[in-house]
Amino acid sequence: MTSLPSRLCAVACAAGLALPAFAQSMSPVGAWNTIDDETKKVKSMVRITEKDGVLSGTVEKIVDPAKQDSKCDECAGDDPRKGKPVIGMTILTDLKKESDTVWSGGKILDPNNGKSYNAKVTVIDGGRKLEMRGSILFIGRTQTWVRAE
Repeated sequence: MTSLPSRLCAVACAAGLALPAFAQSMSPVGAWNTIDDETKKVKSMVRITEKDGVLSGTVEKIVDPAKQDSKCDECAGDDPRKGKPVIGMTILTDLKKESDTVWSGGKILDPNNGKSYNAKVTVIDGGRKLEMRGSILFIGRTQTWVRAE
């Protein structure tokens, strides 16, 4: 039988090892399934990466086979993404950490209509979900993305 101090030490060590995993799960970095507002089914997968404290997100997958070759035909004429394939396109840019679970100050592009919106992401549900808020001034909408990994 182990002593109480030994057991407490084991619990503290296990908690210390779990902390980095918990902290990483509260980060938006990783793969996220975007969910269709109407059907509630997965639409695409976006991979969020971090470089020098700034987040960006790239479309890695489109679920609907009929949309595999989609291009950003509605993007503004001066947008370098105009006419480019949506798969591989960076749609989320310049997000910076605001708090432990919130990143803001960036932009998100909706390739379906070619419009860019102010972006804010909030990691929720223990890191399993992400609230993606796109807005212009005070008008906008929030989608919930689900971690794919």
